[in-house]
Amino acid sequence: MANTTFKGPLRTENGFEQITIDAYGAATTNYDIDSSGNVTGSGTVNLRSKVDSSQFDTTSAIDETLTTAQTGTIFSVDGTANKVINLPALSTSNPGIWYEFFLRVVMASDATVTVVLPGSAVSNFYGQLQLAAGTASNPALDVAGDTITLANSTLVNARIRVTCITDDGTNSTWKAETLSSPIAVID
Repeated sequence: MANTTFKGPLRTENGFEQITIDAYGAATTNYDIDSSGNVTGSGTVNLRSKVDSSQFDTTSAIDETLTTAQTGTIFSVDGTANKVINLPALSTSNPGIWYEFFLRVVMASDATVTVVLPGSAVSNFYGQLQLAAGTASNPALDVAGDTITLANSTLVNARIRVTCITDDGTNSTWKAETLSSPIAVID
């Protein structure tokens, strides 16, 4: 089948379907976008966040590297033991990927959660770090460092969200937003 390239928007009055054809010629609709913009089906279109309640939601210490395929995932985190979360290797295809981490179990007095950028001193988080103190708290800004840390004894419901803004394959810049008590740190 040939590929078609359009200049300008592709318009339709009746929606779109993404299909696959099996060896016998039978068509399966993987997903459908109807004329109102609603998406249905079991295809790979993902307009919602994924939730992962297994990878970091364990009482064990973990040191793992995320993949770009996990973009858009909200990870539930158990703070019983140290968690080292390494972001994907430097790549020009990284801009736009994002991850979120939600502390479900309070950090132990001898444990931390760290989110680490690839490479050493070649990438930076541009962070807005906010203290969840139950009162009007002013966010702190930090633009130097490649590691975000939730300190020991951080309370349940702490959050970190990171988004890759630029990545030229050698250096990267990531936007970071945190809400925690005590306040997170970028080093």
